[in-house]
Amino acid sequence: MKAFVYLLLGVSAIFAADQSQEELIRTGNNAFYNLDYDLSLASYEKAMAADPGNPILHNHVAHALLYRELFRNGALESELVSGNNSFIRRAKMEPPADIEKRFFTEIERTLQLCNARILIAPNDTVALHSLSVAFALRANYGFLVRKSWTASLSDSNQARKYDNRVTEITPGDYDAKLLQGGYDYIVGNLSWSMKILGFVAGYRGDKQRGIRTIEEVALKGTENRVDAELILCALYRREGQPKRAIPLVSGLIMRYPRNYLLRFELAQMQASLGQRKEALETLHEISRMKVDKIPGFERIVWEKIYYETGNLQFWFNSLDDALDSLRKATASMDKLQQLDLNTGALALMRQGQIYDLQKQHSLAIRAYQQAIKFAPDADAAHESQRYITSPYSRAQRT
Repeated sequence: MKAFVYLLLGVSAIFAADQSQEELIRTGNNAFYNLDYDLSLASYEKAMAADPGNPILHNHVAHALLYRELFRNGALESELVSGNNSFIRRAKMEPPADIEKRFFTEIERTLQLCNARILIAPNDTVALHSLSVAFALRANYGFLVRKSWTASLSDSNQARKYDNRVTEITPGDYDAKLLQGGYDYIVGNLSWSMKILGFVAGYRGDKQRGIRTIEEVALKGTENRVDAELILCALYRREGQPKRAIPLVSGLIMRYPRNYLLRFELAQMQASLGQRKEALETLHEISRMKVDKIPGFERIVWEKIYYETGNLQFWFNSLDDALDSLRKATASMDKLQQLDLNTGALALMRQGQIYDLQKQHSLAIRAYQQAIKFAPDADAAHESQRYITSPYSRAQRT
């Protein structure tokens, strides 16, 4: 089930538009993958204003609105899926009412425009794929923002059906296969009861087939190739194959140098392979880029860098160094609030774990209590509660 987050995050619209809008779309796409969602949204909105009847552009705007909220809530890091911070157990987001209204207005407009086109031309693949994207985006929002699992799975099922129709009409349309691969992987991981709730009881899914399909999109797709590569990075890591993900992440870093999350991901993958020197050097490079005010990196809060560094030092058993880094991350509660709640709680819990490993349980209890107070509903808070009565040991490996 954890893979559901990433696979739906990767679904995007086909970036086809009138030639006069292509430059705006390119600018929007580049900003999007560089985490500059305000610029991305502004570019898409300008393109849409010039061509309001194009459903693709309405999807672009909805897509940018959704990702901007996910980014603001710290939900675009794979640690939320593959590590301790399972996004599935995060609290429901509370986006501004006007943003939520705008998102659903854009989705509804896409549905209206596409259905009108299909009435005239049932095999209109642009309209069919745009419908698929709209349902996938709505599924994203329902699951990631509203925490509505069954409605989201139902919407993703609808999205798959429309893209299935696209590939029936044009078998060589690899971009339309991205959601098919993601859906295969998702449903292949679901229990029978969850399939019933999501109205997909007749579809088995196949995890390995899903991965192969996404690999095909990454190799042969055009508009959705980047999304396929991003999804594969998450899946390879989730499947315990970070070595396969590193070349993809490295290539994406070169293409989107302002996307600092990619560098954090690279450090995590290097660490999972036991590459201590390389992982810490990647984090040190992020620090240098922040100090040098490299575009995009000035937005990173130091507490994030301190936490990531301390977390890796913790797993590499450099406990004194880890404690120093984590103390820096939590030195100011006001600044710690700039991190998402799970990460903040983890930074506090890790200190407790270090104290336990150093046989200082009274200090550990204090750190665990801080983690619980900081974010009572976070996974790290629940875990900390357990360690208060049962001191942490390496055998527990969390």
